[in-house]
Amino acid sequence: MASQDWLEKDFYKVLGVSKGVDDAALKKAYRKLARQFHPDSNPGDAKAEARFKEISEAYSVLSDKEQRAEYDQIRAMGAGGARFTSGGGGSQGFEDVFGGMFGGGRGGNFGYQQSGGGQNFEDIFGMFGGGAPRGPQPGRDIQATTTLDFETAVQGKTVTLQAPSGAVKVKIPAGVSDGQKIKVRGKGDPSPNGGPNGDIILTVSVRKHPVFERDGQNLRLKLPVTFTEAALGATVEVPTLGGPAVKLKVQPGTPSGRVLRVKGRGVKSSKGTGDLLAEVQVVVPKHLSDEAREALEAFREVEPKENPREDLMARARG
Repeated sequence: MASQDWLEKDFYKVLGVSKGVDDAALKKAYRKLARQFHPDSNPGDAKAEARFKEISEAYSVLSDKEQRAEYDQIRAMGAGGARFTSGGGGSQGFEDVFGGMFGGGRGGNFGYQQSGGGQNFEDIFGMFGGGAPRGPQPGRDIQATTTLDFETAVQGKTVTLQAPSGAVKVKIPAGVSDGQKIKVRGKGDPSPNGGPNGDIILTVSVRKHPVFERDGQNLRLKLPVTFTEAALGATVEVPTLGGPAVKLKVQPGTPSGRVLRVKGRGVKSSKGTGDLLAEVQVVVPKHLSDEAREALEAFREVEPKENPREDLMARARG
């Protein structure tokens, strides 16, 4: 995004937060809106997709401390009446000073915007006749985004970006998380006066999986078991991400909510290897045959006369 566009866009309003919002509240607001307008949740909805891009753009700027400071400074300058307009006679306009957008890319859904590094406001005003000359300045950083499916994010992937310097291959490390930023040094905009190139800052968005969830280095899933499997014990099959199913032993008397662990079947990354955590959910049959109903009624007559809510009531009374 060209920096002059920041004068026209209220990123705080886009995310529904105040200017003084802290990082935690900002992230919470972003995640709520991203879930609501994500293309996966709104297939074929062009308005939702545009809103998602707007939300992602706003969070990308406000979540970066340097970009947020620059954004606030530009907005404050704009609110004070300062404006640059392009003119004839070879004079340099606002577009020339801040640079424009570029796009394209392969290997994912990519969006780019220029920010960070490069010329600051002192340099800009120096172009118009004031300020002392400065040494070589680094080129501007470029913000890019890519969306990966859940399994690819866990296992890692190499994607290709189309940057001003040409095609750039970026290795996505195994275990990358939603919202994580990856810096590709020296592949951003070139310096205007002989300094080093800027960087590409790639923000990764991870699609949700219908079965698995990330919990740090661990993966979680809900494991349905029948009443008899939970009461009497059983060995059941459990799916793994990108691999064959494994057999897991359910002990007799296992209640809903108990978490069973499968070692080493979580996220494998430079931080280590996590586990697969299966949370038991006892499934109550919706339809009973006459024989099954009679068997359950007979069981009710002989089951232990324990009140499972006794402790709950005692704790509620304090």
